[in-house]
Amino acid sequence: MFISYIRAVILYLLLILAVRLMGKRQVGELEPAEFVVAILIADLASVPMQDIGIPLLSGILPILTVLAIELILSVLSMRFRRVRQFLSGRPVLLMENGRILEKNLERTRLTVEELVQHLREQGIWDLSTVQYAVLEVDGQLSAIVHPRHQPPTAQDLGVQVDEAELPVTVISGGVVLESHLTAAGKDRAWLDRQLRHLGCRAEEVYLLTATPSGKLYLSRREAAV
Repeated sequence: MFISYIRAVILYLLLILAVRLMGKRQVGELEPAEFVVAILIADLASVPMQDIGIPLLSGILPILTVLAIELILSVLSMRFRRVRQFLSGRPVLLMENGRILEKNLERTRLTVEELVQHLREQGIWDLSTVQYAVLEVDGQLSAIVHPRHQPPTAQDLGVQVDEAELPVTVISGGVVLESHLTAAGKDRAWLDRQLRHLGCRAEEVYLLTATPSGKLYLSRREAAV
């Protein structure tokens, strides 16, 4: 029993390492080669995890082999366009100037209903407004509407807007993140002043974020409300 537990922990940590090395993608964003590798690694790990009669090394070596192949192919695909096209394919144009390209739709084995659904998910209900719709190599659909159907921007309206700022988490779960505080260009004295102004202590804060200009977002712990 204890041996099975140790084997499961080792294989679990190995799978986490393999996924981290493959990069941060969601399952729906995996390219074909990455999806195959993910399935293979999970299948290879399940056998030694269930059967303690198989040496652990015999289960780890195939996983490391598949992972090494994936990393090598990733480097090759970054350097050589032909390798990248072979492994990942190419984006496919599905719509152009409001017209559905039927042959490309059939080639990607995507139905009209699925195309319309993907467009609706992006807030596009009128297909005549679509200038281009492209099926990306990861299976996601990118759509661009005609400029005349796009909402006006602040630049089009001649309106001056503030620059966007990235909020930095300075307190999480009642713990002050000193390194994040420095990244936001603030110090502990500034934080203490803000907490006094907000009428709470760091231990009572569930989440506090700050921007370089000093804009705050505060969410108190439920027990402190």
